[in-house]
Amino acid sequence: MAVKKFKTVLAIAGSDSGAGAGIQADLKTISACGGYGTTAITALTAQNTLGVFDIHPIPAKHLKSQIEAVLDDIGTDALKIGMLHNAETIHTVVDALTKYQTPNIVVDPVMVATSGDTLLRMDAITALKSNLFPLARLITPNIPECALLLNTTITETSDLKVLAKKLGKLYNTSVLLKAGHLNHNFLIDVLYNNENNTLIELPSKKVVTKNTHGTGCTLSAAIATFLAKGNSLEEAVKEGKLYLEQAIINSTSHILGKGHGPLHHFYKFW
Repeated sequence: MAVKKFKTVLAIAGSDSGAGAGIQADLKTISACGGYGTTAITALTAQNTLGVFDIHPIPAKHLKSQIEAVLDDIGTDALKIGMLHNAETIHTVVDALTKYQTPNIVVDPVMVATSGDTLLRMDAITALKSNLFPLARLITPNIPECALLLNTTITETSDLKVLAKKLGKLYNTSVLLKAGHLNHNFLIDVLYNNENNTLIELPSKKVVTKNTHGTGCTLSAAIATFLAKGNSLEEAVKEGKLYLEQAIINSTSHILGKGHGPLHHFYKFW
C-alpha cells in the first residue's frame, strides 16, 4: 500500500471555549476540507454563543515554543493566522514565520468586533500592517477591517474592487475583501490577486440565519487548506467560499445555545 503524506495546516489563533470560532473552528474546517490541522494558541477565551467574557493571553515564550515544536518536526504546507491579541504576539509570530520561511500564509485580520469596537491597540495594528501582512499570501478583511486599514468610510455604494486592490498594493499581498457586512441580499466578495494583478468578483446569496459564529475563521482556514492541497490562489478562494456557504446553509436546521450558533462544519459527513 502506497504511503500518503498528510497535507498540513498550522492554525495560529485563539481558543474558543464554545468551539464555534477560533482554533476549534479551524481544526474542524481543516479536517472537513481534507487537511491535517496543527495549532499554536495565542489566547484562551471564555466564550459561548452570547459573547466573550474573559481573555487570557498566552505568554510569548510559550507561543514561540508551540510554533517551533510543530514546525521543527511536522512542518506545514500552509498557515492560517487569526486572533493575535497584542503587538508582542504579532512580533513573536512574525519572527517564527521568517525563521522557518513558511508557505501559503493566510491572515484573517481579527481587528473589529461585530459591535464595531476595535479589538487591537494601535501598536498591534501597526505591527500587523508593517510586519505580518507583507509575509502573507492572502489577507481576508471584512468591511469594517478594510475601513480601518485604509482609514476611510465604506458605504453601500463603495467600489470594493478599488478598495481591495488598494489594500493589496499597499501591503504587497493578495486580498479577499468580504462583503458580508453590507445590507444586500446578494453579496459580491472581491479577490484582488496580487500574483497576477487581477480582480475577480465572487457572488453569493446572503443566508438569513443566527448561525454565523466563526464564519471568518472558517473561511480563512478552508482557503489555507485548499492552498496546502496544491490549488491556485483563485481556486482555493473559490473552494473555500463554497465550503463556507454550504456550512452556513446546512447549519440552518440546527440550534445550539441562546445566541449566534456555529456553522455545520461536517455537513458532508452527517
